[in-house]
Amino acid sequence: MAKYEAVIFDFGGVVTSSPFEAFNRYEAAHHLPENFIRTVNATNPDANAWALFERSDIDATAFDGAFRDEARAAGHDVGGADVLALLAGDVRPEMIAVLDSIKARGYRIACITNNVKTTADSADGANPGMARSADKAAEIAAVMSRFEMVIESSVEGVRKPDPTIYQLACTRLGLAPETCVFLDDLGINLKPARAMGMGTVKVVSAAQAIADLGQLLGHELP
Repeated sequence: MAKYEAVIFDFGGVVTSSPFEAFNRYEAAHHLPENFIRTVNATNPDANAWALFERSDIDATAFDGAFRDEARAAGHDVGGADVLALLAGDVRPEMIAVLDSIKARGYRIACITNNVKTTADSADGANPGMARSADKAAEIAAVMSRFEMVIESSVEGVRKPDPTIYQLACTRLGLAPETCVFLDDLGINLKPARAMGMGTVKVVSAAQAIADLGQLLGHELP
């Protein structure tokens, strides 16, 4: 069994509930095709409005208009500001228990997140500008404080699945990829990590992810 020293988490869809759930609720309420927002974000994925925003190549105002143009081209009028309002997921308490448990066991924990800056003061890992309230922002900040290191696409100017962001995490941790596990809810984001030699867990649900992570690490998790 591999000897892992660090566990690296994605944030949205792993530590928090998936924004895709909020996208689907919005789509149903506005009579849009299911997964319409994801389809727009997956079209021209390295150069579309979403990619540009996650790399901080454009700001929130420009994203609002650019996303609307892409949505209209796909057949429906959806502003980028509407999408941003859907990004704040709910913290999964069972994942917080896992963070605390593996940290107590001596594993180093870090985070790689594709995120966006929505206000001038939201450059830190909590991205409070995306939170629905001050209490929500404080809750996210408390979770982020558990990580030894947070790597944000909006700060680094590079986003998953670019292999550069995974190598950056390993370099800053001072660890070989083979000693790290990476969790993400998107298979496309796991492929580069796996190719580098990381252990990987695709997060479909919290319970499944916790079981799979425990199997990789070789011991049961809460």
